[in-house]
Amino acid sequence: MTPETEAKAALRIAPATTGDFRIFREFPATIQADANRLAEITTLVRGRADEVLVDFGQDVEAGALLATLQSGELGLSQAGFLRAHAKLTVAERAFQRAKALLEEKVIGQAEYQRREGELLTARSEMREAHDRLRLLGMAEPEIARLRRDETIRSTVFIRAPFAGRIIARNIVRGEVVEMTDQLFTIADLSDVWVIAHIPEKDIAFVQADQKVEVEVTAYPGESFEGRIGYISDVLDPATRTIRLRVVVANPHKRLRPEMFAKVRLWTKPEPGVLTIPATAVVHDRGENIVFVQVEDHAFERRPVALGEETNGQVKVLAGLRAGDPVVVDGAFRLKSELAARQHPMAIQ
Repeated sequence: MTPETEAKAALRIAPATTGDFRIFREFPATIQADANRLAEITTLVRGRADEVLVDFGQDVEAGALLATLQSGELGLSQAGFLRAHAKLTVAERAFQRAKALLEEKVIGQAEYQRREGELLTARSEMREAHDRLRLLGMAEPEIARLRRDETIRSTVFIRAPFAGRIIARNIVRGEVVEMTDQLFTIADLSDVWVIAHIPEKDIAFVQADQKVEVEVTAYPGESFEGRIGYISDVLDPATRTIRLRVVVANPHKRLRPEMFAKVRLWTKPEPGVLTIPATAVVHDRGENIVFVQVEDHAFERRPVALGEETNGQVKVLAGLRAGDPVVVDGAFRLKSELAARQHPMAIQ
């Protein structure tokens, strides 16, 4: 080529290089809340919603009050507890009197044993009433208050089990709720799960505790670093895939459940691999070719055998050696120039 023609072609030449080479695969995925930090809040007793104190998207602390219910069932259970407590008090006093009278030989052994049996029965009924209150959600301080004040309060307090964000609310004031109703969903989104399904042919790309890159449709051009937390031990026979779970830190809550994402998995680095930019390769008559500079303004058409491509670099299996000066920009112009020289009537 003449210097003028070469200048118009805007050629850029770079040597073929060797180094570490890795390839990657990308798989579609979705973001989910960490199931270990997710809670479906229900009630342990039927009641009517008296107050609802939180809403969607609100951050709450552990133990924060979410709602209150008024429950007749809880009131009846508290009344039963107070009856059991009173019966136990009477039985304890009667037993102590019987014990003293037995020592004075005022009553017989049979009467003493009867009083003892009544005490054991009262203790059993007290434990049953106490356990029922616990099953209905009353904490020990509330039960102690009930025993001390003997005042029935039928209010049920719905509290957050841990700090997190309200991502679902299915309760309104005045509504009658059942024990099967899911009132709130709380999620701690400081970490999220990214769930992907890996085809059988790509399982070799997956390794335990491997660091991966996650890209989210909502934030194009940005990637998040994650680590593989779980690899399914069983292949899905219908889809021929395994389930992969990636844990990603989410300190700013930008990643939200049900977002679409993709997971990028890299192979281990392969050392000493010869690579060239993918822009250097053109296809000509069924071959992959590159143009190698052999001297000033002179270029040679060189067929090459290629391997995998990643990040704009392609692996060279044959046809080049390290250091060969390859045209990395303008190869198509050289191909057209070569075709014109070989076939002068060809349309350029």
